[in-house]
Amino acid sequence: MLIARVNPKIVSECLGHSTVSITLGIYSHCLPTIRREAVERFAAIRGGNG
Repeated sequence: MLIARVNPKIVSECLGHSTVSITLGIYSHCLPTIRREAVERFAAIRGGNG
């Protein structure tokens, strides 16, 4: 679900975790791809705004 860009809060609730930090701690291995995409988008925005 994280790879599919579902909000981590929603993922946490679906899995029954008491906090988002538990979900992210367990499934952080899914995040490098998401992080890379976020950095690329940020760079594109910054580049586009001069």
